[in-house]
Parts: sequence; structure tokens; C-alpha cells
Amino acid sequence: MKNSAPESNAPSRAAGPAGLLQSLLQGIQPPAWVVDDLQNRVVLFLNHVLGQEPQAQERLRRQKGKSVRMQWAGFHLCLAPTAAGLLERVNSAGTQDLVVTVSQTSPLVLAKTVLAGDKPAVDIRGDVQLAAEVAWLVDNLRWDVEEDLSRLVGDGPAHSLARMGRGMASALRAFLGASGQSTADRGPQA
Repeated sequence: MKNSAPESNAPSRAAGPAGLLQSLLQGIQPPAWVVDDLQNRVVLFLNHVLGQEPQAQERLRRQKGKSVRMQWAGFHLCLAPTAAGLLERVNSAGTQDLVVTVSQTSPLVLAKTVLAGDKPAVDIRGDVQLAAEVAWLVDNLRWDVEEDLSRLVGDGPAHSLARMGRGMASALRAFLGASGQSTADRGPQA
């Protein structure tokens, strides 16, 4: 009987917590009903934000009848502007007028990019005018979290919750920055 270390597909400890988290996130495949429900909630959220911006709704009205496929790694969402200037899910089986693919496949690197306030690299193919409208929406639409919270809990608590959220986001940015540096700074492990 030979004594040897068992082989494992798990990431090495040298990769650290960031590598472990990344491999776990890449290996997760949620059930279809979870993906469907999440996509419906994303559409509701986007429509909530769009509903607060008449100029954004007008821009979308002009694109009625066209569709956009947004995809990242193994996930995708197909949307189309409605006559009301909002968005609805459409069947992904057909051909979309615009396909926007997030190039970065690592969930950890993608989160780090977004939390740093940068836009992730994307590949855009299809209708140029629709792409210009989507780019305008990305650049100009903002969700006023504090305003929505104030409707639920009042101005004071909303301000406190928003400040706490900004602090948590800052701490997460710091952690992601430090975890990326710590694995690179360690050098070879003995």
C-alpha cells in the first residue's frame, strides 16, 4: 500500500481566500427557477430606476421592437424596450439586435472592478443606435438608494442606513484590493 497525498481538484491554499471564493463562485450553477426569478427581479429593479427618469424612458420608447441580450459567463438576460419606455424580458431563442457580453469571467475580478467605480470590459455587437442608447443609460441612470429607503423608514434612518452601506462597500473594496495584493506579494510558498 502506497502512502501518498490524495489528489484534489480544490484550489491550493497558496491561492488564498480570494482564489477559493473565485473557484466556488465559478462552480455554482443555480437551478433554472432561481435564475428565472432573479431575472424577473432584475427587470423589476431596472424598471423602478427607469420609472424615475423620463428622459431614459423616452430614449427607450424610440427603440421599441428591438432586443438586447446581456451575457456574462454562463448567464444571460434578453430584454426589449416597451412602448412605455420600460423593459420586458423576451425569448432568448431568437436573434437579438444587440449582444453585450461582459468579457471578465472571474466574479471576484468583476466585483473588484465595479466596486472600484470602473466599468468592466464588454464586447458589443449589433445595432449601433441601440448600443448608443444602452451606453447612455449605463452612463446616466443612477439608483438613489437613500431616497427609496426614506420612503420606507423615514429620512433619518435612511441616511444612517445609506452611510452604513457606503462604509460596507468601502470595506469590501479595501478587502478585495488587499486580497489581490496579498496573494501577489507572498511569492513562492515552501
